[in-house]
Amino acid sequence: MKKIKLVIPEIMIPLVSTAAEIQILRNLVNKKVEEIQKKHSIKIKYYVGTMIELPRACLTADEIAEKAEFFSFGTNDLTQTTFGFSRDDIGGFLPEYLEIGILDHDPFQSLDQTGVGKLVQIGVERGRSVRKDLKIGICGEHGGDPDSIEFCNRIGLDYVSCSPFRVPIARLAAAHAQLKTNGN
Repeated sequence: MKKIKLVIPEIMIPLVSTAAEIQILRNLVNKKVEEIQKKHSIKIKYYVGTMIELPRACLTADEIAEKAEFFSFGTNDLTQTTFGFSRDDIGGFLPEYLEIGILDHDPFQSLDQTGVGKLVQIGVERGRSVRKDLKIGICGEHGGDPDSIEFCNRIGLDYVSCSPFRVPIARLAAAHAQLKTNGN
């Protein structure tokens, strides 16, 4: 006999900048789910959340959390929108920025903790001020960087997500960050 596995979909709305925006899109999702449930005579448990990729969304995360059941910080896009750098164009000037000390690392490889990281931290604090059980993580290449993972653990994120080839490094870094947090 096959074992049935419970699956609870998480529907993520990208690039939200206002609570009104997520509410409107959430209403559309709810309407579609209701249609599917009625058509197939089933009940589906699901969550609706958002990808936080804009500085404004970080700053208004308390308002957005009233409408979203989870956050995933899209740190690649949040880095682009915070710095005003394009990932596609940064290669043309990044070596010089690193050489003369404008940047101390590639912000698309390791999270800029003082700028972008501060926005993420504000988003976490404001989101959880409204919804204590808000599930929060990051999605992007930063999710496979040990320094970024340690930062995420320190500010209380629930998970990191990254490309498959970075998963072994991410798992090791997450375990190491947790050990540091627990004082071992």
